[in-house]
Parts: sequence; structure tokens; C-alpha cells
Amino acid sequence: MYYGNIKKNDIANGKGVRVTLFVSGCTNHCKNCFQPETWNFDYGKPYTKATEDEVIEALKPSHIAGLTLLGGEPFEPENQRELVKLLRRVRKELPEKNIWSFTGFILDQDLLDGGRKHCEVTDEMLSLLDVLVDGPFKEEEKDITLAFRGSRNQRVIDMKKSLEEKEIVLYME
Repeated sequence: MYYGNIKKNDIANGKGVRVTLFVSGCTNHCKNCFQPETWNFDYGKPYTKATEDEVIEALKPSHIAGLTLLGGEPFEPENQRELVKLLRRVRKELPEKNIWSFTGFILDQDLLDGGRKHCEVTDEMLSLLDVLVDGPFKEEEKDITLAFRGSRNQRVIDMKKSLEEKEIVLYME
């Protein structure tokens, strides 16, 4: 897996001050994507154990609320297989931190069992998230007044409640 950037004090991609990892590789190719360079799976730098350690260290300060995964596309299967290891480590070493992920895929169509991007680690990865922002960016539904999303079709999902209740539960602040 490759990544394009790590932001260590991000306030735009989730609630509170966050560490944000921008992974590389995306097959969605949304029209007017804000980072089309990240569609390439080899964009940026190789993600290594040292990268993972850097993310964990950046998460440690008390003012950091949590981790956010962005892309590219965190839910491309090849990215999931690497990211699930990071999420396990965050849950083990920093259980007080919350975890958000953005995806251009749709949870109930693409990521749940039987979906086109479901793989052997998807269920675990979803279970490690607190919030999932799902759905492709759609230029015709663009709305800059929305919190944590770029277009009205996208949903901010409370993953813990959704998995517990076995239905989509939207995140409420």
C-alpha cells in the first residue's frame, strides 16, 4: 500500500483535532474529485511499519481526538488488508481515540457481505470504526454547508450503532 500524506493536526475530516492518513489507490474516479492524483495505487510513498509507528505517535497527544482514513480509497481491498492492522493497533494501544473513515463506496451496497468491495477483513475493519462517511462525491449534489461531506448523497454513519442495530444509524453530534 502507498499513501499520499499524513496530516497530524487536521480539523476538517472528522470531529476534533485528528491525525489523517490519505491512502493511495481508488477505482471510483468521482467526477471533480478533490485529489485525483490519489487514484493511482502507487502514488506517494510506500506505507511501512515506520509509517504506522509515525501515525501511532502522532495520535498520542491528549488534544488529538482520533484517526481519520481518507484517500484515494481506504476500502479498496488491497488497502483494507493493510489498514485493518493499523486500526487494530489503535484500538489496542489508544482505546480512547475514535476512528473515522471516508469511502466513496456505499456501505450497504458495496462493503457488507456480498458487496463488490467486501473482502476477508472488511467486517473487522468496519467493526473497528466509530464513524463511516460513505458514498461517492457527486458534483450535482455538492453542498459546501454540509459537515464532514461534500455532497448530499453522502452519509455520516455511526458504525457502532449501525452494527449493533443491524441497520444504518446516522451519526448525530
